[in-house]
Amino acid sequence: MIQSDPKIPSPKLGEPFLLTPGPLTTSYAVKQAMLRDWGSWDDDFRAMTRDMRTRLLALLGEGGDAYDCVPMQGSGSFSVEAMLASFIPRESKTLVLANGAYGQRSAQTLEYLGRDHLVLDKGDYLPPRGSEVAEILANDPAITHVVAIHCETSSGILNPVEEISEAVYAAGRKLLIDSMSAFGAIELKPLEIRYEAMVSSANKCIEGVPGFGFIIARKDELEVAKGNSHSLSLDVHAQWAHMEKTGQWRFTPPTHVVAAFLEALRAHEAEGGVAGRGARYAKNRDVMVAGMRELGFETLLQNRWLSPIIVTFFCPADEKFVFSRFYDLMKDKGFIIYPGKLTVVDSFRVGCIGQMDEQVMRQVVAAAKETLAEMGVASAAPPALALKERAKLAA
Repeated sequence: MIQSDPKIPSPKLGEPFLLTPGPLTTSYAVKQAMLRDWGSWDDDFRAMTRDMRTRLLALLGEGGDAYDCVPMQGSGSFSVEAMLASFIPRESKTLVLANGAYGQRSAQTLEYLGRDHLVLDKGDYLPPRGSEVAEILANDPAITHVVAIHCETSSGILNPVEEISEAVYAAGRKLLIDSMSAFGAIELKPLEIRYEAMVSSANKCIEGVPGFGFIIARKDELEVAKGNSHSLSLDVHAQWAHMEKTGQWRFTPPTHVVAAFLEALRAHEAEGGVAGRGARYAKNRDVMVAGMRELGFETLLQNRWLSPIIVTFFCPADEKFVFSRFYDLMKDKGFIIYPGKLTVVDSFRVGCIGQMDEQVMRQVVAAAKETLAEMGVASAAPPALALKERAKLAA
């Protein structure tokens, strides 16, 4: 196991670093917080839930008092479905901005929900732009809502949600944001970016463990959401109303996960909040990308679009490069990377989030260099098709 700088120690239990967009490597303190049992109806746990909701709202900054926070059991996709079903009326029409798997998943969710929708499909990674949104909304007055992905981890692109928001509200429509992999590290200030609701998860940039997500929504939207949801369990209005009345979750909460998340929130605050966490992730990205480029790897995205969450690299054209072998050798060295999701060219992804710092990222690069040598790969340069595909982004 390659050891890291002691400022952020290697996982104490000896597991590899998770270079993924979540679940991710957590601190030992977060793991320890799960050792105690809690009564879900007890006053102590109610206080924990209240503290968690308050701390999450505080991350919004100025203007956050217009919002409330509703945690929801399950994976992040549960909370995305809950948001879409609860804040999009059944008779409405929604524009989904898709440039990867998670935009497509929102569209698929709306299909299941029986909600009329239109998809702006930008392919694997091209960003949806405000001008495109404005044109679509101008031509289709039936559209009431727009769904945008903040960071599309299929490619690692950070989508331009500010200009998208401006276009949506200039047209008098409403915006819902899937900030699953970005919230907590990238600002989403209500005074700068208008949105009715956003959704994220415990096991992303706050560095908790999987088990619940949360919806942060305008209070006036929560109040009028009653009756929209198709689901008893995923009804955001019902969950919110019950929490407001009793301080309790409607159904059994993931008590240990909440305890771990509170520990993660305290660490997040100590690091400097959104700005501090985002700065560490950005440094992780910059160090890792620079090192991988020195090895000959090429990123899918130009620097302008690179998020500090996860980065997509093209697989080398060298016939000796086999991703499954590269993955196994990297894991042997203490790093679990992520397969690619591009449909046109082969790729892989390296996450920048979790309990890692720039020293760890230098070790990732060193491990990649050693692995290429072990595989007999002479060049990490991608095939010509990959560079041709990337040129579309510049255009």
